[in-house]
Amino acid sequence: MFKNLIKEFKEFITRGNVIDMAVGIIVGSAFGKIITSLVNDIVMPPIGLLLGNVDFSNLYINLSKIDYANLADAKKAGAPTINYGAFLNIIIDFLLVAFVIFLFIKQVNVLKKKFEKTADVSEPLEKECPYCALNIPKKAVKCGHCSSDLANKK
Repeated sequence: MFKNLIKEFKEFITRGNVIDMAVGIIVGSAFGKIITSLVNDIVMPPIGLLLGNVDFSNLYINLSKIDYANLADAKKAGAPTINYGAFLNIIIDFLLVAFVIFLFIKQVNVLKKKFEKTADVSEPLEKECPYCALNIPKKAVKCGHCSSDLANKK
């Protein structure tokens, strides 16, 4: 029983789709880190500067009665806080990821349509007349060469 389980596991793990999924998860994780860095290190600082040197990651609502200089101090003291600045960063992060995925899928669909159009061209556009054996358009119901009626012939 144990040998069968190991054999089945080996078959499962070596299937192409499982390996593709693993690669996708790893690449997706790395891509997520890139987007997070883009949001935190490139997008948010200029927005914060435009809004008067605001550091979004440090925006919070203190729920305790004690005042703290910044979020780090509040967290260190164990004070309850609502970290809406971090939430804003995550929302922008999500929107950027969604937009990049949208652009990627849009491009894949364009390429897919082009591929489908080229696949349709391989179909023959002509057929042979059963009476005179000359090529005629595939949708013809009357031969242009011998004037034979093709409506009943296929």
